[in-house]
Formats: sequence, structure tokens, C-alpha cells
Amino acid sequence: MRYLILIQSNPRSREVWEGLSDEQRAAFGRAHLALTDELVGTGELVVSEGLPDPSAGTLVSVRDGRTLTSDGPFAEAKEYLAGFYLVDVAGLDRAVEIAARAPDAATGSVEVRPVHDLRAFDL
Repeated sequence: MRYLILIQSNPRSREVWEGLSDEQRAAFGRAHLALTDELVGTGELVVSEGLPDPSAGTLVSVRDGRTLTSDGPFAEAKEYLAGFYLVDVAGLDRAVEIAARAPDAATGSVEVRPVHDLRAFDL
């Protein structure tokens, strides 16, 4: 089953990040690469990516057939998505195990959410 492991950030975790030394930041990045390499090796990784600050996003909506866009940030939320892993694993326990190994779990929050296979629905 597929799970999306969502790496969240917020002002507190951003403050922790900004307080890290260059060496600590490099170790953080290497830990992500090691986890990615391991998941590629086990065949569990579908894709993983980091995301820039929410201000880099574009909000898209369609009204009366017209596509409208606006620059971010979009909400006054303090939490935002900083990256993700999409994994295909045996179950929630394994997805949680992987999420706990994301370096961000030690300084912020990492959410695990099942992914629906839309092909399974009779639409």
C-alpha cells in the first residue's frame, strides 16, 4: 500500500534549522540521502522530493471556465509542507518506521497518510 510521508515545517523547526552549523546541515542532508538510497534498495520508494518555501508556490483555481492564479503564501498557517516521500510498503507500521527515520522527525513533525488508488474506485 502506498503512503505519503509528509515532512512539515513551522517557525520553531525553521529556527532549529537556522541554528544548525554547516556540518550539522550537511549531516541532515546526508541522512535524507541515506534513507532515500535505502528505500530505493528495498524497492519501497516511489519518489521523494524537498519543497521550497510556500512563497514559491502558485495557487490555481478555475471559476466560470477561467483559470486563475495567485502567488503564495496562501494561508496564514504556521505549518507548511517542506518535503515528502511517497513509499509503497507492506503497511502503516513500516511507513511509520520510515517516517521516524526522516531527520525532520527529530526537530519537527512528519505525517503519514495513506494514498488512495483511484483506479480501485468504480467511477
